[in-house]
Amino acid sequence: MDLLGHLLLGLQVAISPNNLLFCFIGALLGTLVGVLPGIGPAATVALLLPITFTMAPETSLIMLAGIYYGAQYGGSTTAILINLPGEASSAVTAIDGYQMARQGRAGAALGIAAIGSFIAGSVATLVIAWFAEPMTTVALKFGPAEYFSLILLGLVASIALAHGSVLKALAMIVFGMLLGLVGTDVNSGQLRYTFGVGELADGLGIVAIAVGVFGVAEIFRNLEDEQEREIGVKTVSGLMPSAADLRASAAPIARGTVIGSVLGVLPGGGALLASFASYAVEKKLAKDPSRFGKGAIEGVAGPESANNAGAQTSFIPMLTLGLPANAVMALMVGAMTIQGIAPGPSVITDKPELFWGLIVSMWLGNLMLVLLNLPLIGIWVRLLSVPYYILFPGIIAFSAIGVYSVASNVFDLYTLAAFGLVGYLFVKLGFELTPLLLGFVLGPMMETYLRRAMVLSRGDPAYLITQPLSAALLAATAGLLCLLLLPSVTRKRSEVFIEED
Repeated sequence: MDLLGHLLLGLQVAISPNNLLFCFIGALLGTLVGVLPGIGPAATVALLLPITFTMAPETSLIMLAGIYYGAQYGGSTTAILINLPGEASSAVTAIDGYQMARQGRAGAALGIAAIGSFIAGSVATLVIAWFAEPMTTVALKFGPAEYFSLILLGLVASIALAHGSVLKALAMIVFGMLLGLVGTDVNSGQLRYTFGVGELADGLGIVAIAVGVFGVAEIFRNLEDEQEREIGVKTVSGLMPSAADLRASAAPIARGTVIGSVLGVLPGGGALLASFASYAVEKKLAKDPSRFGKGAIEGVAGPESANNAGAQTSFIPMLTLGLPANAVMALMVGAMTIQGIAPGPSVITDKPELFWGLIVSMWLGNLMLVLLNLPLIGIWVRLLSVPYYILFPGIIAFSAIGVYSVASNVFDLYTLAAFGLVGYLFVKLGFELTPLLLGFVLGPMMETYLRRAMVLSRGDPAYLITQPLSAALLAATAGLLCLLLLPSVTRKRSEVFIEED
């Protein structure tokens, strides 16, 4: 079946009433969590995982995907209106977007953010459709040694893209991998790292850990920094940018789409990196760079296109290789596993309706975001005036209900509370949390592939380097790790981390 035939199959799946409804719900919820600072798509996807257990696999993934790319759009609303990004990748948008709002041009900023996000999301979805099948064909030729080396490279690359100390990011990866080893050894049937606690025989739950470190910990941090949100724009008008604005934004949207599409596949935070890279490129190419930071519409159009394209293309490694590029993709892998689907290259052949239905739903979801959000700007503005201390009790209650409903196990609530405190302490100490979740999800997969490789080689570790592709991946991993440990690189990362704080 050719690409057009695959897309027609996906369209049939995506436009079914049930899938269309949950695509709409996902996009709406995603925008909501993007608008409200302090919740985030990772925590929301984790919270809603239990609800997806009773859904068809394609329906659950369509809704969860809508939450993710919807949050990328919603984050721009708070960035522009109150200079407070709802999503980290929208931080760059705040620089010029808020200045435009102060100049009475909030409508134009929001309008160009919507247009740029839609164009970038649509193009990035086409990129997924175009490259997914060739990548899957290549991935089917991977053996255990190649998969082990690829996962190792992905983990090291996630360290490269993390902020701050290399050693702290590495420590979080290792900690996450150790957490993933808790439970029953599938080979020997022996319990490990359970310390006599029977509830740990099946391992720690990904939902409890994700909601704890991304949801509860973020609530604690926001309560600590709670401040009155000053909304300088009570009403927003003129959402359609002028012809001059559209001309000025056309090239930045195109460049941002390309940058985001390429960087989105990188592990650790491609959408965030893409938005910063796009802003730097636009400022470098501008005839008058001094306009940036004072309300340049290019500073909104480029980064918003880049972060939305990056959010879309982050699905490529998850769908084709089963390897998550960020925390939300790790949760998507968890959602597929819960549904009894093994993430990886076999999905496109065994579950084509899920694969292509999800891809086509992204087009529909991006269109919904434009049609949905611009008319709802007034509601988002009013929501922003709600104090956080009123919102957080409901978020905590919803978190507890969602975690408990997974297995009706009180122990999961203790896990939630413990990892909420652990996540908060890590944030205070300057540790990033995304490497922890990536290590937790990828660690057991890496162990499984290593054991399979050792079985094939009869216990000879040299097998990993005698396979050409595996050796090349290990060499790239070693080179990247050496580069990260260079004193100049370590010092520069620390300086960037301090400036961002």
